[in-house]
Amino acid sequence: MENFWTSNKSINGLRHFVLVNETKEKGNITFLMVSAVDSEINLETTYEELINSGNWHKGWIKLPKLQSITEEYVEYKSLKKGEIIDEIFINEDSLFNIS
Repeated sequence: MENFWTSNKSINGLRHFVLVNETKEKGNITFLMVSAVDSEINLETTYEELINSGNWHKGWIKLPKLQSITEEYVEYKSLKKGEIIDEIFINEDSLFNIS
């Protein structure tokens, strides 16, 4: 599975993501995607959403800065200032597990 993805629309103001975990449970595959810019911005998505929805592009598309890091990101960060950040747990078989 490709590890680097570009969202066709911004997610909390960002568009470049890395697939860090793949979880299989009861026949369903779920992916943990983390922003390449800010690990606080992460999401879980299904195989169907990632591959078949048309919302994601394999690899990182070169975008102008104002399209890859939007004003929405600045607003999101200002709203989250001072909040406790959820931890991200990386699976042992993840390419990003360095422990």
